[in-house]
Amino acid sequence: MKVTFEQLLEAGVHFGHLRKKWNPAMAPYIFMEKNGIHLIDLHKTLILLEEAAAAMKQIAKSGRKILFVATKKQAKEIMAEKAKQINMPYVTERWPGGMLTNFPTIRKAVKKMAAIDKMMTDGTFDTLSKRERLQITRQRAKLEKNLGSIADLTRLPAALFVVDILKENIAVREARRLGIPVFAMVDTNSDPNLIDFPIPANDDATKSIALILDVVCNAVQEGLEERKAEKDAEASAAAEKKEKEREAKKKEKEMKKPSSLESFEDENEMDEGKFEKRTAPRKKKQRINS
Repeated sequence: MKVTFEQLLEAGVHFGHLRKKWNPAMAPYIFMEKNGIHLIDLHKTLILLEEAAAAMKQIAKSGRKILFVATKKQAKEIMAEKAKQINMPYVTERWPGGMLTNFPTIRKAVKKMAAIDKMMTDGTFDTLSKRERLQITRQRAKLEKNLGSIADLTRLPAALFVVDILKENIAVREARRLGIPVFAMVDTNSDPNLIDFPIPANDDATKSIALILDVVCNAVQEGLEERKAEKDAEASAAAEKKEKEREAKKKEKEMKKPSSLESFEDENEMDEGKFEKRTAPRKKKQRINS
């Protein structure tokens, strides 16, 4: 999906924060100040958005996962909807501390959720007392709320996409500590130097968030489709190669087999040989006169 300057302008991507709240590190991405509010340079936003989308497309094409993070009210519903469409993990509730740096513990909690599901299906749940069932149900609901969206994340993600790096500062710190690249919408009150792929944009307006997410999620979808097409092409080529090998072996076998005429002549020769042997006059034994 190619986004235009006009679309960014219409979505209010250029609106920053009040001048008194600005971060000096954002100076290269600020176009001007108007009525005490900083306005973001959308030409730079376009360039950086395309770079981020291209990088995310390559990650998706390689078959790795991108974790989407947005716990603020304006972004959580949009984020959940977009991430589900491209089958990527996401966090829209409270960020569980140590989710990346202490990933094995998080995986244990996810497995516990799966164990509870198994109890409910195999009949074990019915043997428990009413109080125990209530406690387990509540525990399952809490785990589902916090970790249900990352149940399929079996290993550390290849990258993070974050909306509002100030609010999600713990997630950003954990990713930086582990060397996981971070893609993020960066407003005028944030430090873009903390992010590998910053996208200067208004991270408070719903329209702005939705537009940026549309672009990056479409790029990820394209990467997934290209990966699928390549795998299908490889499978088709492998099947074709196998078929050719089978045909070649069949042909080679047929070439080694004698033709019907040769087989007939060989049989005749063998029969004639037997007949000659049978009809040949026997030599009389000479008597020796004593």
